[in-house]
Amino acid sequence: MTLQDIPKIKHTKSNNFFLLCGPCAIEGEDMALRIAEKVVSITNKLEIPYIFKGSFKKANRSRIDSFTGIGDEKALKILKKVSDTFDIPTVTDIHEISDAHLAAQYVDVLQIPAFLVRQTDLVVAAAKTGKVVNLKKGQFMSPEAMKHAVQKVKDAGSNKAWITDRGTMFGYQDMIVDFRGIPTMRQYAPTVLDVTHSLQQPNQSAGVTGGRPDMIETIARAGIVNHVDGLFIETHFDPANAKSDGANMLHLDNLEQLLSNLVAIRKTINSL
Repeated sequence: MTLQDIPKIKHTKSNNFFLLCGPCAIEGEDMALRIAEKVVSITNKLEIPYIFKGSFKKANRSRIDSFTGIGDEKALKILKKVSDTFDIPTVTDIHEISDAHLAAQYVDVLQIPAFLVRQTDLVVAAAKTGKVVNLKKGQFMSPEAMKHAVQKVKDAGSNKAWITDRGTMFGYQDMIVDFRGIPTMRQYAPTVLDVTHSLQQPNQSAGVTGGRPDMIETIARAGIVNHVDGLFIETHFDPANAKSDGANMLHLDNLEQLLSNLVAIRKTINSL
């Protein structure tokens, strides 16, 4: 897969990492457009290929009373409006086979959640839409095992897939990033590092996932040094009141400085 497989993507000749960035979940039209406008401005300035990220629904909540979405088609139409307004590609995660066809009508990249990446029928359904497929490595899987997920996409008739590492379970309530896995997975497909989800602290007794946003730049820098093809960063202008994953999201005000630092590191790495 190449970046040119993604409709509307810009700055593909900048030799930068590409970026998946946006809120965890679509909470409404105004918030989605506000976040997208800011990220588009930053990524255009820094010449970073950019894909807007937002979940149209959240099916893997710890508690039954957690926020799951504003309505499937309502959220998908907002993702389409973001794409049309800013002329950028979009990505959203799917959880059921029927989601693949539905979401493919609105977005450019279909994301398979980490807990579901071994679900063959779901991966095949995503691949058969013809969309690019983002395969998130299961927290319980080795990097080597991801070659089989990539192969499922290929066997379904598509070469348009990449892998996203989102950390590995370390005990019951923490995640770690094993950077040895990046060169391994890059043998199978372009590889993205999901910075913010790698800093989650799941399975808290309250049923609300915690996180370590203070470590975002540390993990992101290490990813760039280790040649990831892309970064995945969730951001919000008010993480404390975000309806999903606020504990590990980056404040939108901090995004430009972070990306500026990472672009500088990338340029140095490219020169070695």
